[in-house]
Amino acid sequence: MLIQQQEDSQKLPTWLQIIRLLRWDKPVGRLILIVPALWAVFLAARGTPPAPLVSLIVFVSVASSAAGCAVNDLWDRDIDKQVQRTLNRPLASRALSIKIAIVAALVAISSAVFLAFYLKPLSFWLFLASVPLIILYPLAKRVFPVPQLVMALAWGFGVLVSWSAVSGQLERATWLLWGATVFWALGFDTIYAISDREDDRRIGVNSSAIFFNEYIPIAVGAFFLGTTLLLANLGLMMQLQVGFWVTLFLAALGWTWQCLRLCAPQLPSSAYNQMFSQNVWIGFLLLSGMIVGG
Repeated sequence: MLIQQQEDSQKLPTWLQIIRLLRWDKPVGRLILIVPALWAVFLAARGTPPAPLVSLIVFVSVASSAAGCAVNDLWDRDIDKQVQRTLNRPLASRALSIKIAIVAALVAISSAVFLAFYLKPLSFWLFLASVPLIILYPLAKRVFPVPQLVMALAWGFGVLVSWSAVSGQLERATWLLWGATVFWALGFDTIYAISDREDDRRIGVNSSAIFFNEYIPIAVGAFFLGTTLLLANLGLMMQLQVGFWVTLFLAALGWTWQCLRLCAPQLPSSAYNQMFSQNVWIGFLLLSGMIVGG
């Protein structure tokens, strides 16, 4: 079955291979990047932000995410073919050439930079500051014990760029939201990394799932608790209304349930992917609370 799936993926035309390279066939990963950026836009606007600005932020997020995926696959093409979850990726399976992948990555990052140029100056420079993290993040797993932290910091730039795109500055509330985003990303990406843990150990690369090992439920619980506390502090500072607090309570319940589930001795790999996807819905639930409670 696995061999058949690999053969089928290799038969896809080049344009579909590029879509797979950019992960546009898997919208969950793109949505979970967009969510913190939308949190920042709506909170910074303290109401309803201009629709063109929201659209621009979404396009910048999608383009930078696509660039990050392409760069990741270029760095990891020899690693991906040794991991069960990633061996069918276009570069790992050699269904797409390295030259085409490099062109796709350059087009994606150039598009993101071009779109970011239409944001406020501070936002544009903050976006440029995030580019090295986007490019170098895949290397972190080779030298750093918790590479998910590097990814989380890159994720946090979405908050800084988007908030400053509205207000033209970074405030104390911005940093609270940034911290909440970093903790949240550490939590859900550690969960996501569990499914690759055995392959990563065999290959010799790092991940937070390996670093925390049997303490994963405690670590993820601490990350999600940090997210909750920082968002609560943000809600108090910005005097957000009851709608926000209801969604924060529901999000905390969801995160608690995920941590309890992680305590189970054996879970199928699909369970970790499901929990990752659930965080997309939790993120949009919180966004709705920020909108109605703002």
